[in-house]
Amino acid sequence: MKIEVKKLNALGKYTGGFEFDYEPSSDMCLIPLCKIEGSVHVKGKYEIYDDDAVGVDFGIKYRVVGQCSYCLKETAAEIGQNFEILFVPEDDPDNYSYDGISINLKTAVDDAILFSQPNVLLCREDCTGIDVNNK
Repeated sequence: MKIEVKKLNALGKYTGGFEFDYEPSSDMCLIPLCKIEGSVHVKGKYEIYDDDAVGVDFGIKYRVVGQCSYCLKETAAEIGQNFEILFVPEDDPDNYSYDGISINLKTAVDDAILFSQPNVLLCREDCTGIDVNNK
């Protein structure tokens, strides 16, 4: 989960790709009564710029399982989203920073998982919830 910027600069490899599976911590799912099943698949590319900033474009895919937020039936959803991030070699409140040598993608991937989650998990789009009149 690292991009070795200094080494890649020395080798003249200013662009490239990466792909890996990431095991998120058990508390990464913010949807009540749900969890992330298995690993998160991460695939992306990087570009190292002249000022040593690094643009990283990546996508994540994972599966959330649990109870429907409306009716409590067991359900699952495939989540996928793309992100564009800029890493800079100095502290910057608007971007991710790195030490000028290598970039650890863990924080960016964790943030992407949190930002990509829906507020609720539904068994179907038109779920109306628990039928209290059902006898």
